Amino acid sequence: MMDSKDLEAEIHPLKNEDRRLQENQENIAKKEDNLKSTPVQSRLSRCRTAAFFLSLFICLLVVFVISFIVPCPERTASQGTWRIDYNTAVAYDFLAMEDINRDRVQDVLFLYKSTNSSNDFNQSCTDEGFSSPCTFMAAVSGVNGSILWERPAAQDVALLECAVPQPRDSGASSACILVGKRGSLTAINSFTGQTLWNHPSSLGRNASILSPLLQVADLDADGVPDLLILTQDGKAVHGYIYSGSTGHQIGHQGSLSVDGTSGSLLHVTRVGAHYILFPCASSLCGQSMKGLYEKVTGRDSTLRRDPGWEDTLNATAHRLLLHSSGSIRYLMNVPGKGGEDLLLVTSEACMLLDGQELAPKWTFSAAQVLRKPILGHYKPDTLAVVIENGTGIDRQILLLDLGTGAVLWSQALPGLAGDPQSASLPTADHRSAFFFWGLHELIGATQMEPRDPQHSLYLFHPTLPGILLKLTNISANIVAFQVALFEPGRHAACIFLTGPASPDEPGLVSMAKHNVQDLILSSTVVRLAEDGPDNAQAIQNRLSRLRYRSET
Repeated sequence: MMDSKDLEAEIHPLKNEDRRLQENQENIAKKEDNLKSTPVQSRLSRCRTAAFFLSLFICLLVVFVISFIVPCPERTASQGTWRIDYNTAVAYDFLAMEDINRDRVQDVLFLYKSTNSSNDFNQSCTDEGFSSPCTFMAAVSGVNGSILWERPAAQDVALLECAVPQPRDSGASSACILVGKRGSLTAINSFTGQTLWNHPSSLGRNASILSPLLQVADLDADGVPDLLILTQDGKAVHGYIYSGSTGHQIGHQGSLSVDGTSGSLLHVTRVGAHYILFPCASSLCGQSMKGLYEKVTGRDSTLRRDPGWEDTLNATAHRLLLHSSGSIRYLMNVPGKGGEDLLLVTSEACMLLDGQELAPKWTFSAAQVLRKPILGHYKPDTLAVVIENGTGIDRQILLLDLGTGAVLWSQALPGLAGDPQSASLPTADHRSAFFFWGLHELIGATQMEPRDPQHSLYLFHPTLPGILLKLTNISANIVAFQVALFEPGRHAACIFLTGPASPDEPGLVSMAKHNVQDLILSSTVVRLAEDGPDNAQAIQNRLSRLRYRSET
């Protein structure tokens, strides 16, 4: 029997269709109501998603354009070795490193004395009003040895200091300050070679200029460190202060009331007081910059005095008597805890003084130290001081812990009278590579060989304490030598400046650059102990992979 609804549908089919149509319309209306009630946040989310993908597409397009369409600037490849020569010239013991042409490679500044410049510039002494011969200053590209600029700079040079800051309105960020033997003062733009300012001598006629040229505090408040020149007239030492920005003298000459010698330095105590220190025979002489400035100008200074130092230094003699015999040969500022300490080398000992109390921290007896010590890292991040003790066949290289004075490493290494000073270069493992000059083959000899031996350069790294690498031999007279990091993270190189031994006999002057890595790969391995590690090739490969870092 049929259901009543089915029966009705069969009897009234159109009525049933009307009902279904009405139900569909009601469903559509409900869906439209649901769509109208969709939250606004959902539509905003879709907009954000679209904006994100659009931004991502634009970024990818920009990266594509920069990476594949815009060409990268070409980087000039540095030559591992180059050399420049000057005929009939004399070289000065001076080398300075600075990125002069802004190519991210260090360039070389140096001095030589001649009648004319190189053929590239064709300048003579008379072009700048000097008589021949005169002193030329040159800047050489560290990339390929090409001359960047060159010019007559002074008649003759007594002191030279580069990387001296200059005012912003001067057009030069730094300058080289030249002090002539007769006392003239000249500032040269390190990047162009142009003269920034020049002043005639204001020193006494019979005065002898003492080295070095010191950069002191900004005394005239122009934002640039000022300059101090010390001279000796008889036994008296005088000081002359000059503006670092203009070269004008500040005040008049001031007597330091001592009979000191060359080798002065500026020391800042823990309380921020500035003192000029210099050797006075077996004593250490000092004068506060505040006292010197007030003496030469008659005006008060904002600089400070250190009460402790004023009590320690004799009020009339300005001396600190050391508990050590022998005259002071070298005086150095070295890093200490909370400030700088003082390293003194006398004719009989090497000692470290506390930079504030001036009390000895340690003393190392040394028979004969004739060279200024250098610093390096034997252990990671631990400073060591390199001492060259003795001369000739009795010469010995000593590495002392700067904090305690303990011997970390020692090696006999006979040397020649004309050997350059040792050098060090920080490595990526927070140690240092050390460079020594000497003649290892003369160990055990009773006297120096009668023939004229060549200067030999050795490399030592603390990770191989029983190994030296003989890098190269040089037969010419070496005037100056320096090891420098030419490109951060790329390569280190040695600079050799050779020339006549006598300034009165001009001859061939040469400056050459040699990549340290190339020297290592062609070196000779010297074993200091019988049971050495690895074979020679493995040692060369290992040390050639050393990476170097800057001092800062």
